[in-house]
Amino acid sequence: MAPEVVLLRAVSGNLEGVAEIISQSDRRALEVAVSALKAGELVVYPTDTVYGLGAAAGNEDAVRRLFAAKGRSPSKAVPLLVADALMATWVAEVTPVAHNLMSALWPGALTIVMRRLDSYHSVALADGDTVALREPGHEFALGMIAAVGEPVVGTSANRSAGRAAVSAAEAAFQFGDMVALAVDGGRMTGVESTVIDITRESGPMIVREGAVTQEEIERVLGRTLGTDKERKEAGE
Repeated sequence: MAPEVVLLRAVSGNLEGVAEIISQSDRRALEVAVSALKAGELVVYPTDTVYGLGAAAGNEDAVRRLFAAKGRSPSKAVPLLVADALMATWVAEVTPVAHNLMSALWPGALTIVMRRLDSYHSVALADGDTVALREPGHEFALGMIAAVGEPVVGTSANRSAGRAAVSAAEAAFQFGDMVALAVDGGRMTGVESTVIDITRESGPMIVREGAVTQEEIERVLGRTLGTDKERKEAGE
């Protein structure tokens, strides 16, 4: 465990077996969260949608423990959060479509599924050739990711198939001491990000409807989009 987290627990007296909770307004919060992630710990952190469960994407052991904490199969990839569009280019092939979406709707509640660069590897991606990326519209999350210096896993802070946590306390009690720290940013909206897959031969497809509307995306791309739900209903 990162020394800063050990010190924080010692002085704050949190319940045994429950992750340390620290307010994002605490001057120590960013330093402690970044230190924990760099040390291979799991951290719950606020975003502009729901609370995220994070690990440094390049730390294989940490990501495997994240899958175990969620009760999620490592064969099911999880999304990554980036600090800016430049960091996305370290990970994915940023096509003109991706660039347009990123320019108009990032930072924000839009996750874009892109082709993974051959040079980038993370067990978070479950050996897939695509990666789901998002730049969150949340100052603390962006500062944390930038300071870590690499993408951070951006899966929702809940057990697999459970309801996404909208408060730090809710997340902390779900995961107990499996996470080192929960950063409290207040109550979240509870509306998850919209997910669009731009890797399909048939064209961009919304695979999860969320905070960003289909109409907003269509205005950016200048075309009508289908959704995964519509495709399944049509029997495709």
